Amino acid sequence: MAVPTTISIASTPNSFDYAAAITTSDTVSLTGVTRAVYVGGTGNITAIMSNGDVVLFTAVPVGTVLPIRCTRINATATTATALVAMY
Repeated sequence: MAVPTTISIASTPNSFDYAAAITTSDTVSLTGVTRAVYVGGTGNITAIMSNGDVVLFTAVPVGTVLPIRCTRINATATTATALVAMY
């Protein structure tokens, strides 16, 4: 069944329009500012926040969606795996 064209679907604060796998790097930024980061494998995450602050999230559990606006996930000190940027 096709979605009717008269229905408008809008983004809400808890929805995302785009997602991409994150390759951690100490020098290369993400393609934009995330709205959240999904954590597929437990560990630590070193994020560069949109205001430039560096934040270490420790022992982030599997399946967590961190509602953070960041521009990069550093490779140094990041042990979490299968990270996905959500925009």
